[in-house]
Amino acid sequence: MESLLEVGQIVNSYGIKGFLKVVPLVDNNNQFKEFKRLYVQEKNTYKELKIEEIKFSKNLVLIKAEGIDTIEIATKFKNLYLFAKREDIKLEKGAHFIVDLIGLEVYTEEGKLLGKLKEVLQPGANDVYVVKNEKNEQILIPVIPDVIKNIDIEIPKNKLVVMTGVSGSGKSSLAFDTIYAEGQRRYVESLSAYARQFLGNSTKPDVDVIEGLSPSISIDQKTTNKNPRSTVGTVTEIYDYLRLLFARVGVPYCPNHHIPITSQSIEEMTNRVLSLEENTKVMILSPIVKGEKGTFKDLFEKLRKEGYIRVKVDNEIKDLSEDIELEKNKKHNIEVIIDRLIIKEGIRSRLYSSLETSANLAKGKVIIDVIGGEPIVLSEDYACPYCNYSLEELEPRIFSFNAPYGACPDCKGLGVKYKIDVDLVIPDKNKSILEGAIKPINLDEESSIMYTELDTVAKHYNIDLNKKIKDLTKEELDIILYGTKEPLTFNYKSKNGNTRKTTSYYEGIITNLERRYIETKSTWIREWIEGYMTELTCPTCKGSRLKESVLNVLINNKNIYEVTCMSIDELKTFISNLKLTKEQEEISSSVVKEISSRLNFLNNVGLGYLSLSREAGTLSGGESQRIRLATQIGSRLTGVLYVLDEPSIGLHQRDNQKLINSLLEMRDLGNSLIVVEHDTDTMLQADYLIDIGPGAGEHGGTVVAAGTPKEVMDNPNSLTGKYLKGIERIEVPTKRRKGNKKYLEIKGAKENNLKNINVKIPLGTMTLITGVSGSGKSTLINEILYKALAQNIYGSKDKPGKYKEIKGLDNVDKVVQISQAPIGRTPRSNPATYTGVFDDIRDIFSETKEAKIRGYDKGRFSFNVKGGRCEACWGDGVKKIEMHFLPDVYVPCEVCNGTRYNSETLEIKYKDKNIYDVLNLRVDEAMEFFENHPKVLNKLKVLDDVGLSYVRLGQSAPTLSGGEAARVKLAKELQKKPTGKTVFILDEPTTGLHQDDIKKLLVILEKIVDNGDTVIIIEHNLDVIKVADYIIDLGPEGGNKGGTVVTTGTPEEVVNNPNSYTGKYLKQVL
Repeated sequence: MESLLEVGQIVNSYGIKGFLKVVPLVDNNNQFKEFKRLYVQEKNTYKELKIEEIKFSKNLVLIKAEGIDTIEIATKFKNLYLFAKREDIKLEKGAHFIVDLIGLEVYTEEGKLLGKLKEVLQPGANDVYVVKNEKNEQILIPVIPDVIKNIDIEIPKNKLVVMTGVSGSGKSSLAFDTIYAEGQRRYVESLSAYARQFLGNSTKPDVDVIEGLSPSISIDQKTTNKNPRSTVGTVTEIYDYLRLLFARVGVPYCPNHHIPITSQSIEEMTNRVLSLEENTKVMILSPIVKGEKGTFKDLFEKLRKEGYIRVKVDNEIKDLSEDIELEKNKKHNIEVIIDRLIIKEGIRSRLYSSLETSANLAKGKVIIDVIGGEPIVLSEDYACPYCNYSLEELEPRIFSFNAPYGACPDCKGLGVKYKIDVDLVIPDKNKSILEGAIKPINLDEESSIMYTELDTVAKHYNIDLNKKIKDLTKEELDIILYGTKEPLTFNYKSKNGNTRKTTSYYEGIITNLERRYIETKSTWIREWIEGYMTELTCPTCKGSRLKESVLNVLINNKNIYEVTCMSIDELKTFISNLKLTKEQEEISSSVVKEISSRLNFLNNVGLGYLSLSREAGTLSGGESQRIRLATQIGSRLTGVLYVLDEPSIGLHQRDNQKLINSLLEMRDLGNSLIVVEHDTDTMLQADYLIDIGPGAGEHGGTVVAAGTPKEVMDNPNSLTGKYLKGIERIEVPTKRRKGNKKYLEIKGAKENNLKNINVKIPLGTMTLITGVSGSGKSTLINEILYKALAQNIYGSKDKPGKYKEIKGLDNVDKVVQISQAPIGRTPRSNPATYTGVFDDIRDIFSETKEAKIRGYDKGRFSFNVKGGRCEACWGDGVKKIEMHFLPDVYVPCEVCNGTRYNSETLEIKYKDKNIYDVLNLRVDEAMEFFENHPKVLNKLKVLDDVGLSYVRLGQSAPTLSGGEAARVKLAKELQKKPTGKTVFILDEPTTGLHQDDIKKLLVILEKIVDNGDTVIIIEHNLDVIKVADYIIDLGPEGGNKGGTVVTTGTPEEVVNNPNSYTGKYLKQVL
């Protein structure tokens, strides 16, 4: 049956009536409406199926066929392919059957012959053409849906390939959703069935065949580990090697006597004694009692029976034949004299035997009393011979803070504990207690228990409750917060006049909260008390996360925690200058080599300023991505396809070359790299550059230009090429704003690596905070300035970093932080709900004639509340199926087919579209659709202004990139009226943006400043830095070598400062 073509695959049965659930393999599902009969292949024959009914469900087709009327029969057809007769398939005008093309020559748009079309697997819809050229090399031409249109693309292997294009043009769809997904899937499928069950199923991307594909590893930004136990050291595996190093060559020290603790065998002890000068007189003593009270009569009796003759009691030699009287209440030291020897030849066996006897008697300890010299204390165990301080045998696991063997018993290896914070209990120290200074208590009613107790305490200790908190002495405040040491008599009086008298201790406000936090069974109370708690460094381990005993193991006078606190730069120097004995060197050489090479890789990707003890959750997307990149370089794999998503985020121009060199090194090992990137330097040094565009969303998805960077620059259609060539560029403003003469002044900033700096930010300007990675920009702005403003304006509980004072807080009445954090973590959150435009759209639907007839209000059109939503999936559109030992599986809800709404709600239409259709519109389509509704249009216009015209209104929040999430937040804020006293704080807003999008973003930011508001941006992108009104450059380096102000002023002034790295690179673009 030559004329049969594949049109779908049966993936399952559906419902009790025996529908077949089919994945269509044709480019238009409506084709199925035309089919009256289909065929399935059983062994070598084709069986005809007569179609009775066809339903459509999102991306699936449900088919009811004659003779298949139960779920049992339908299940037998699972995984079979469906075929249709060639004449039954209606072709669109200009379309063709792929099978007819095999053997034809394939040319590029420029007329270059690629080769002959060799084969197409699974003839049908989403195909990859396999073309062979003259050299018999295979070229793949994928046909990919979604954003990527039917594009022909040739990607060379073992090269650094950069994909670029405006935001939303489909770079990530091609790089991650197609090429990476297929490489990953093939690799997973090569594993055993047992291994695969733990990895979950990866669905095949919409591509039929990709040949020459290597196992692929994706290094993206979305997977920063928020686990507090995860640190830079554990993520990079360097900590594992450090644990091994400390276990093998670390020397335990006694914390009391500060001497190394070693264990010696009897053989080693013998050699040690024989190494004394000849004719030295020695006594071998067995220390059986050290610093204990008692008369020890039984002990002496036992020694007599065992045949010992003399003992040394409190440094006096006594004969056991005498009656030895000791004071009962005094501490004594008793050593048994085992032997007396003169060092000379021939005493080895006698000495060995004596040492063995002594060690057996005194639990491994021996004292060699050298007559006329210092005594030598030896021990067979890992214990201090003086105070018996002992350590278990050194092994890697005792250095792990994630295992009970090494973790601090108090904080369980977290390094922090939740404690009631006085600053949160008393936020305003200018108020008195009666004015409500202590937040958790209510003193409005004099009959309340708390009022009675405080009043009694105040009278007893003469504390004035009307005095400001800051004027109370420490002792007075401690009594109120932590309670009394003596019982007091309290006279309680209730509202109805009843009185009772009790005598007890006053508990104290903080003590009371701490007790209730532990005892309460109410979640509400616990959460309320948590509002007054902060993470404080664990008092037991001082933040080191480890047991005290582990911290007494040193290498070159440093313990493992001190080593992890060094920056990677400092640690490199420390490791390369280790002073070890010859034996230690041999033991540790391979471990030291591993640690050094990994530190080098981290340094080469520009992370020399990080310390290994830094929590992984505090890293930026770019930093965590570069750590994974360094880890991959460290693994030295070859023949792998790496797919990277903007690795240059958060990297200063100075360190950019280091990163590019690392990428080139990975390529030279024999790997292929596909990098989605907008950075000019990376694009210019790529072996191959692919520009996808020309626009975003539906206007993108085609290859505008591909080739060497020079070829792309010479292509007149390529927007990227125009920017690289300098035809298009972001202009430098002719004049810089001076601001409104008001300032925000931060004095004495000391958090993290900031060195007590003073910074003045002019209001009414666009101020840029620049500096190399790790110089303290985020600490200054996000940790100190933003949190201080939020605390002052909104009463936020987040404590700002350390600073002396901030002047000019009165000049700000609103602060907006636009970060890259997701706008929501669930599929319920989307751009429409976040920006508030969905409210207005629901209003429009509730105003339609049909909705009014049915009495539907706007709540009916919400998928979050009962009424309009589909109750089967609670408005999620998907159902979560929890799997044992496997990731949860999400399947489209079979009741609403993923639309989230019930059928009655979907019957209400506005301009022929129901509420689900509207959520599926892109922003640019919605602007056209709602052109007559100014309220909706204005909100959509702002989304369009920030460059999100390609995003769908109902796109779920977790699928938005960090840059997109930041722009959605910006759009939400831009709808509000400018106050002229607002501060906008943006942290690297150019993430994920093409130069053309940056141009659009700058127009918006300029508009904000022109309204009188202030914009503060942390940024490395020179195109943004050059348009600043004022620059504050921090540095000069990262980590401990940073944290000072290098220079401030306009871009022109910064350029003239020879110490500023930013100035050096800025010069090239001004």
